[in-house]
Amino acid sequence: MSRRTNRRRFLKTSAAIGAGYWTLGGIAPRESRAANEKIQFACVGVAGKGAEDSQDAGKAGDVIAICDVDDDRRKAAAVRWPDAQQFFDFREMFAKLGDKIDAFTVSTPDHCHAVIAAHGMRMGKHAFVQKPLTHTLYEARYLGKLAAEKKLATQMGNQYTASSNLRRAAAIIKNGHIGTVKEVHVWTNRPVWDQGIARPAEAEAVPSTLHWKEWIGPAPMRPYHSAYHPFKWRGWWDFGTGALGDMACHTLNMPYHALDLRDPTSVHATTSGHNKETYPAWSIINCQFGERNGRAPLTFMWYDGGKRPETPAFQKAEEVALSRNDEKKGKSLKNTLRSGCFVLGDKGWLLAPGDYAGSGIYMPEPELPKVEFEESPGHFVEWVNAIKGQGQSMSNFANYAGPLAETVLLGNLAVWTAAGDPKNNEEQLKNGVQGKKIEWDARNLVAKNAPEVAHIIKAEYHNGYKLEG
Repeated sequence: MSRRTNRRRFLKTSAAIGAGYWTLGGIAPRESRAANEKIQFACVGVAGKGAEDSQDAGKAGDVIAICDVDDDRRKAAAVRWPDAQQFFDFREMFAKLGDKIDAFTVSTPDHCHAVIAAHGMRMGKHAFVQKPLTHTLYEARYLGKLAAEKKLATQMGNQYTASSNLRRAAAIIKNGHIGTVKEVHVWTNRPVWDQGIARPAEAEAVPSTLHWKEWIGPAPMRPYHSAYHPFKWRGWWDFGTGALGDMACHTLNMPYHALDLRDPTSVHATTSGHNKETYPAWSIINCQFGERNGRAPLTFMWYDGGKRPETPAFQKAEEVALSRNDEKKGKSLKNTLRSGCFVLGDKGWLLAPGDYAGSGIYMPEPELPKVEFEESPGHFVEWVNAIKGQGQSMSNFANYAGPLAETVLLGNLAVWTAAGDPKNNEEQLKNGVQGKKIEWDARNLVAKNAPEVAHIIKAEYHNGYKLEG
């Protein structure tokens, strides 16, 4: 038997054994005979965030394949990885190199995440997929089940899960330092791309370096336009998940970790209105959670497009944080507070400015309480260690990232119902459109009173692509 076959078999076996050593809060190290073996990575999407993910892969092993639908981006990546084989179709990549690839990264537009990840995972490959993990709730549930069935090491790319500041803030809340939590407020400065706009009336010529059919992937085919590629796809229902999907896996991450915010019972949205082509210019989403494992029922509020919390408790917390920051003569928090997280309990509050709980933690008392939490060796390192059998990464699909993605994406069901008449756009922008309050059956992934959102829960795939084998 070849050395490569031995190495690949051991990587799979050690990862399966190591899965039992993971605990919520960190990594439990374990000796592994594969610790010195090099992992063979394939990277799908190698520009933007994909450039960082492929660089992390290169530090941890050998990048033997790079795949990108944009020839220019792929060729730029090939300068870093001259020995890697190049592809523009992930299916061809897995077909040709399936016996050589151990693990892969996915850093593409949201609508392609699940079909790529599922394809590789069914072949027994370990998966790292950028947030928000998937385009739909069903896909998130499916990838979690697939990861568990195949005993694969998986990781979602919400990097600040590994941040000590995020873990410290979560531990403070977990340990009861602000009492029983009743409200969680999360807001973002996104979108910084166009939303609330119509589909382009005329097509543009497809760039000679872009494989448009492969970019469209499982979405309904449409003519090329620069309104979609390379950056603004996030604002389109067919391709992205809006401001919510882009940022909530980061900014909600801390309270999700602290309070186990999964399986909401209902969700309702007020938006600026939208035409079901692009997400709205702004939205406010109200998500209700019932009691869970001793955690009291609570309300989660999401704000985007310039909307922010307006409660007296939040305004007081913001005032305290800004005054303390000014006293230290540090960088002003005003810009940072364009995004953030505010958690209100019956004994106090916690404010984490910015997207990742990385710009400080503020509470009524100047000194933070002492808490214990598991330090991370690094987000990507957690995944690599898990591949080698040394525990399991925190943001793995089955236990953490999948349920987090479900909680996040649920908000878009409510947003879909808060569409509106484009003729009343000025009034909508000012006063908003009320959507339906959706009663959610989390176990079965069913909106009990809103059959019109079924296609947002579980997508139809086009152009020969499929999710399930």
